[in-house]
Amino acid sequence: MGTVMGVYLPCMQNILGVILFLRMTWLVGIGGVLGTFTIVFMCCSTTMLTAISMSAIATNGVVPAGGSYYMISRSLGPEFGGAVGICFYLGTTFAGAMYILGCIEILLIYIVPAAAIFKLEGLEGPEAEAALLNNMRVYGTIVLTLMSIVVFVGVKYVNKLALVFLACVILSILAVYAGVIKSSFDPPDFPVCALGNRILVSKGFDVCAKTIERDNGTVTTKLWKMFCDSEFLNATCDEYFINNNISQIQGIPGIRSGILAENLFGYFMEKGDFIEKRGLMSASYPDAPVTNANRYVLADITTFFTLLVGIYFPSVTGIMAGSNRSGDLQDAQKSIPVGTILAILTTSTIYMTCVVLFGACVDGVVLRDKFGEGVNGNLVIGTLAWPSPWVIVIGSFFSTCGAGLQSLTGAPRLLQAIARDGIIPFLRIFGHGKANGEPTWALLLTASICEIGIIIASLDSVAPILSMFFLMCYMFVNLACALQTLLRTPNWRPRFKFYHWALSFLGMSLCLSLMFICSWYYAIVAMVIAGCIYKYIEFCGAEKEWGDGIRGISLSAARYALMRLEEGPPHTKNWRPQILVLVSLDAEQNVEQPRLLSLTSQLKAGKGLTIVGTSVEGTYLNNHPQVQKAEQSVRKLMETEKVKGFCQVVISSNLRDATSHLIQAGGLGGLRHNTVLVSWPRNWKLPEENHRWRNFIEIVRETTAGHLALIVPKNISAYPSNGERFTEGHIDVWWIVHDGGMLMLLPFLLRQHKVWRKCKMRIFTVAQMDDNSIQMKKDLLTFLYHLRLDAEVEVVEMVNSDISAYTYEKTLVMEQRSQILKEMHLTKNEREREVHSEKIAQLSLSILYMTFIFYDSFIIDSETDIKTKRYKQCAFLSLPRTRNQFNVRRMHHAQKLNEVIVKKSQEAKLVLLNMPGPPKNRTGEENYMEFMEVLTEGLNRVLLVRGGGREVITIYS
Repeated sequence: MGTVMGVYLPCMQNILGVILFLRMTWLVGIGGVLGTFTIVFMCCSTTMLTAISMSAIATNGVVPAGGSYYMISRSLGPEFGGAVGICFYLGTTFAGAMYILGCIEILLIYIVPAAAIFKLEGLEGPEAEAALLNNMRVYGTIVLTLMSIVVFVGVKYVNKLALVFLACVILSILAVYAGVIKSSFDPPDFPVCALGNRILVSKGFDVCAKTIERDNGTVTTKLWKMFCDSEFLNATCDEYFINNNISQIQGIPGIRSGILAENLFGYFMEKGDFIEKRGLMSASYPDAPVTNANRYVLADITTFFTLLVGIYFPSVTGIMAGSNRSGDLQDAQKSIPVGTILAILTTSTIYMTCVVLFGACVDGVVLRDKFGEGVNGNLVIGTLAWPSPWVIVIGSFFSTCGAGLQSLTGAPRLLQAIARDGIIPFLRIFGHGKANGEPTWALLLTASICEIGIIIASLDSVAPILSMFFLMCYMFVNLACALQTLLRTPNWRPRFKFYHWALSFLGMSLCLSLMFICSWYYAIVAMVIAGCIYKYIEFCGAEKEWGDGIRGISLSAARYALMRLEEGPPHTKNWRPQILVLVSLDAEQNVEQPRLLSLTSQLKAGKGLTIVGTSVEGTYLNNHPQVQKAEQSVRKLMETEKVKGFCQVVISSNLRDATSHLIQAGGLGGLRHNTVLVSWPRNWKLPEENHRWRNFIEIVRETTAGHLALIVPKNISAYPSNGERFTEGHIDVWWIVHDGGMLMLLPFLLRQHKVWRKCKMRIFTVAQMDDNSIQMKKDLLTFLYHLRLDAEVEVVEMVNSDISAYTYEKTLVMEQRSQILKEMHLTKNEREREVHSEKIAQLSLSILYMTFIFYDSFIIDSETDIKTKRYKQCAFLSLPRTRNQFNVRRMHHAQKLNEVIVKKSQEAKLVLLNMPGPPKNRTGEENYMEFMEVLTEGLNRVLLVRGGGREVITIYS
């Protein structure tokens, strides 16, 4: 099909419809010409901007069945596509209900009122309203059933009749224009009866007068009997009836009457208000009770501007009728933009001119009379038409029938397209159909949902519901176009060039605004529905990868964030563990110690980066299959242990170099690891496992050189899995060396996880016999209070001989602190303030700053002159000793300290210890391993911690 038959006319048929014939005059009467013109302009601008965005997307490749769903899903991904596709499906389905309700309204009010099953005669107020709605429900259900059968057995006839229905609509509109021209010189006779300024219901009387002259006498009329208790002139009558005159108004005075000035502004009413004529005198008494209210034309609903927007907007939907048929078009990339935009321009012109013409030809009291109760039940727009009102009545009836059939035809096909994509598992059954592909099951579901709208029964209540779903769809079409344009993806090459991201954002903003203008609670409900569908697809479906724009925006955001992170190191308050987990693989490329990832997951309360790295020995060309297998194994374990992060596998000629590459090159830009997590080497004493402990010591050296923190869990197989729960117990911290706060931070992070949540934190620090232990404990509690950490504190006293292998230097604490403050780039005043407060805290706390006698450097390695000088000043370093004496002495002191730790913490669930650095002299490496074994002997779970040379926790906000 070409542009006219394939796009222009189908869009025209879907846009022009029931609202134009049944509600447009009422909208003008309530909102005024200016208010209604504003509504029409706002809604038409929204659809025009959406059509521009849609044209760009539709011409950026082939758009098969599914229309808007296909465009959004391929542009924003399956989650957005499924959510918005379902919203568009629901909007199309409820549109079918709206058209059917409009069809029944025309049938029962204007064509055959006698066909009503629930009679309205003699009923008033809520009873009359309930009877009308019940009629709509019964006849609506019957018509819905008939239409569904027609669509099921003969959908090809629906398409053939579409042009006939469209011809009826166009003929009706031309008849209105002809009637307007005729009214300028020969207005139709359209009398309306008013009592005072109140419009009277036309049923029940034949003469618009209280009395008439007959046979040289005055007699009362039927109207008199409606307000009086008898037909005689001395009867007792309604007070308002007595005090006000009867007048007859010309309902359609014509375009030259000047009625336009009176209809310019709105006339909003509460439900039950009298429809009144502006300018007519009325004598009323506010305190007097209202009687005979059923004789007046009353407002059937409370009206306000936003309600009118919600009722009108469905009349401009249908702009995607052409794109939905893209598979049947001869040149879709040419026909869709041209046909859709021309259809919107044509229909917008029709709507805007109708607003002005109705306001210029028809009196406001007639326009506000929704069902024509004051004008003998005639359709106002029909009376205005030429040559006969029946042109409008029949034309509008067939247009609603045709639009209803089109909705019941299109909605099931949209649902079938969504179901066949398989992104929503429970909808897959609706992807099946008859042998010829007709969506049988989808049609059944569509008819069931449509019945919900029929049960609601009120056209004015159904219209805002479908407005929400259409606006949601249009909003995401604009968003898709804007994102694709801004991201400048190479595949974004639409043939339609007259678009811009600013226009798309404006269209998206208008859609969102109209959603809340129409009905804020419906808007929230629609968003909740779309959000639930989105999350469902994300967790249960969404196995499709269509190269969507959300992935593109994620890449752009990631790039921007990485560039920002390059500006400098994070402040202490923003520090969090960015962990590189080093795991080893067995011969089958499986992780040897899976509990290492369990611990990683439990440490992730800091929400930092996680990289799980491993190495494969060999060359990249020869061992690439092993790498793929190893990566798959690690990713599977990460998913099992719920570790959210990245996997990195490195191939090298030897494992030592591969591990070094991981430590050096892991991460990207500013998003790099600051902490390394590696397990204590198993069976390191065996001769065949020598490479394990040597590799481990090199890791310790490299992390120290790179100023990275190091966490080493010992006896990792004894650590709890993510499924276990400690109902009680302690996490003990042995704070021997100040390491920037890592020992304080790690228990806090662990206790955020459900495994460790019930455990309490205890901090042990060591004092010499001549220290004031009571004051140390008091000051340490104060320090922890400022750190906002809950922990028990205990000061352990050891005799001088037991800790003679350590050195305690208070001045060094301040020098290190000053250096760290400089690295944090604090101002001079801030630095002086923090140094002063830290002096008070640190000096009064008497935190032991210790180092082991056999190390060739401090815990925080630094070659500054000051530290080197103080290092050499330590008295015990100048003592002449032999290496064997050193070994015996350090093992003795390790055993002494171990006895104290075991005594206090043997029952603890976890023990955290400072981990000293290895000696620079490589000949003592094995002694270092032995020393750590002696120090941790008898403890079940030990976490050795080594700081990275910077503060990671602060008392400041």
